[in-house]
Parts: sequence; C-alpha cells; structure tokens
Amino acid sequence: MSANLAGLPPRFLRTPEAARFLGLSGRTLEKHRTYGTGPAYRKLGGRVVYAIDDLQAWADRGAVTSTSDPRGAVLPAKRHQATTPAQAGRHAR
Repeated sequence: MSANLAGLPPRFLRTPEAARFLGLSGRTLEKHRTYGTGPAYRKLGGRVVYAIDDLQAWADRGAVTSTSDPRGAVLPAKRHQATTPAQAGRHAR
C-alpha cells in the first residue's frame, strides 16, 4: 500500500512549512496556535502538523475585496479578550 502513497503530495505540513505556505513566520504561526487565533492543527506523535485544507480555509476567512469591506475573520496573533453580552451593551452606548 505504501507504493500507492509514494506519489501523493504531503497532506500535513510541520510548522515551518505551514508558515511558508501562509507567508508567515514560524513564530507568528506558533503565536496563533497559543492564542487560539490560527488554523486548526493536529498533534501526531507529539508533533504539531497542519492539514493543507485547514491552512487554506483559515487563509480564506480573511479574504476581502476592498479596504471598505468589513475586516476579515483572521485575527492578529495576540491575546484577545472575550466579549460578554454585558460588555457589548456598555460599548454600544
């Protein structure tokens, strides 16, 4: 069966390759993972890997067509506070 898989492209990328795929630094991708703002990842044998489809889907969430469009759904790699309904009401005034 491994002979059939030999010609297939990789389905999972390690952090450095995933970062290159997205055009980010490896450190930025690690920060996204820490803060929960990055693409889905898996731990296989203690190693962090990313599925190419997950990387593409995460990048696509940030797509906009002009600067006047609402900001895409990809957050910067930093800690974000969760907004509760009570906090949202205070900011709306």
